[in-house]
Amino acid sequence: MPDVSTRTPSFDPAAAEAFAGRIGTVLDSGAVAVMMSIGYRAGLFETMAALPLSTSDRIAAEAGLAERYVREWLAVMVTGRIVAYDPRTRGYSLPPEHAACLTRAAPLGNMAVYAQHVALLGAMQEPVLDRFRNGGGTSYGDYPCFHQIMAEDSAQTVTASLFDAILPLADGVVRRLGEGIDVMDAGCGRGSALLAMARRFPASRFVGWDLCEDAIAFAAAAARDAGLGNIRFEVRDLTGYDEKGRFDFVTTFDAVHDQKDPQGLIRSLHGALRPGGVYLMQDIGGSAKLEDNLDFPMASLLYAVSCAHCTPISLGQGGAGFGTMWGWETAEAMLREAGFREVKRHVLAHDPMNVWFVAQV
Repeated sequence: MPDVSTRTPSFDPAAAEAFAGRIGTVLDSGAVAVMMSIGYRAGLFETMAALPLSTSDRIAAEAGLAERYVREWLAVMVTGRIVAYDPRTRGYSLPPEHAACLTRAAPLGNMAVYAQHVALLGAMQEPVLDRFRNGGGTSYGDYPCFHQIMAEDSAQTVTASLFDAILPLADGVVRRLGEGIDVMDAGCGRGSALLAMARRFPASRFVGWDLCEDAIAFAAAAARDAGLGNIRFEVRDLTGYDEKGRFDFVTTFDAVHDQKDPQGLIRSLHGALRPGGVYLMQDIGGSAKLEDNLDFPMASLLYAVSCAHCTPISLGQGGAGFGTMWGWETAEAMLREAGFREVKRHVLAHDPMNVWFVAQV
């Protein structure tokens, strides 16, 4: 039998041309994504959503920005088929169907938030290249605006649906929150979800822990400004956390996969719950199997964020570097290994990228 490993593969010119065209589209879309991030942060989508067909001068004036830069940004948005352009009047408009996923109050969800991840990936190119060479890790402080981006994402995927869709996943928790229980959010970031619960359930007591000082400072200031006396935030590294029977309800929102020791954290959260306690865990809903993620929503972006952020963050703490796409199977297995007697998995219609686990002691 001939050795097939020595055969020279045939070259398909048509396939090569088609692939080159696809790469051109990828590069073009990447440029559009970065400019989307700039426009989002500059308030241009919000401004244009409130305006009729307008010149670049008017759009810049309404946004309080320099016209020449706005005009060049508009050219990217027009050629990227995001903004409409009328050459007769030299007017620009943001179609309402496009604004529906690009503004902060977008009814279809604000996808411009995720464009910021693309811009952040570019900003981190040199540090990440260094980690490719030396195998080292990073820390949260290495990433500009990270907690701002994550807070905006959490506000629409978690906080906006917290009372209607998320808390009801855990039977009896809403009632118990109203009566008064002890609640902890591990890896709380800027604390959006915990702050919302503290407002809604004044009889309950809430604590949020995170190892990032800037995020905790933001959350604590928000609690003070809201006059909430039933919540506190503290800087705390949960590595080796070992309190027993202190809480009735524990939450983590997109916080476990980039920990130094995810299994150890989940085990410690199980121990921190009182009898009858409930753990609500949100994490990325992709599979541990690469082949099962080919059609997963924004899988390439999630793997890229994992490569540049979540994996090196874990490695930087001396962890295993599970990464963003560690897999719902991995998370579920860890919950069961930690000793939870009942584990239920949910995927919500408004948020197909994430998975929700309700685990009971």
